[in-house]
Amino acid sequence: MQPVRSSMPDYSGRVVLVTGGTRGVGAGIARCFLEAGAEVVVCGRQAPDQLPQADGRRADFLEADVRDRDSQQGIFERIASRYGRLDVLINNAGGSPAAEAGEASPRFHESILRLNLIAPLELAQHANRMMQHQPEGGCIIFIGSISALRASPGTAAYGAAKAGVLSLVQSLAVEWAPKVRSVAVSPGLVQTEQSHLHYGDEAGIARVAETIPAGRLAAPEDIGRACCFIASPLASYASGCNLLLHGGGERPAFLSASSAAP
Repeated sequence: MQPVRSSMPDYSGRVVLVTGGTRGVGAGIARCFLEAGAEVVVCGRQAPDQLPQADGRRADFLEADVRDRDSQQGIFERIASRYGRLDVLINNAGGSPAAEAGEASPRFHESILRLNLIAPLELAQHANRMMQHQPEGGCIIFIGSISALRASPGTAAYGAAKAGVLSLVQSLAVEWAPKVRSVAVSPGLVQTEQSHLHYGDEAGIARVAETIPAGRLAAPEDIGRACCFIASPLASYASGCNLLLHGGGERPAFLSASSAAP
């Protein structure tokens, strides 16, 4: 079997921005686009020890806080000045610490909604303004979450924000067509350098993986390759949709309960 990368679309001459692209899922997405030949820009609040790289090429880093409007403006001004175009925006930056919904403060909930819903919308507005003036238009990908489609105990505001993202994607697909496509890519459980914070030690991660039909958690590159596909001409008719990447989903709890020994 040929390597997966040999069948990836060619992004030579294209410019891709990955927010939160210095680690975890974002870094995996950045590496995949680098492998596909793109000029990749990643942004974050602090420069990482090592930037995403592939095939001897490295992502370009911009220091920015995606929640801050002046910082947002600076991202796109620098991309316009340095590259003169933007073909793909990956709205990846986001997340939430665990907090019980009944105990978390209004300020906490507002900060989670700002990071995971409002900031991605504002970044998409900036990207759309650039892309509408390009003959080829562009594609905006929102990284969603399985949390938008099921209960999200401990991260209720995050799940609600990601559900809002799915609605947003559909509306933007209508408003910004036909030049700009808007899509969501929604991972299930992904194994990253911070998996231990969610699933425990290696044994805990292995037990979680056993609950997934695919037999493993997703790797960041699984999400990256999906983004490379859906942003490419191969998926030119995909807009307003949600690509769900969960390895077959989660085993329904009733199956275990109904087969349990009395």
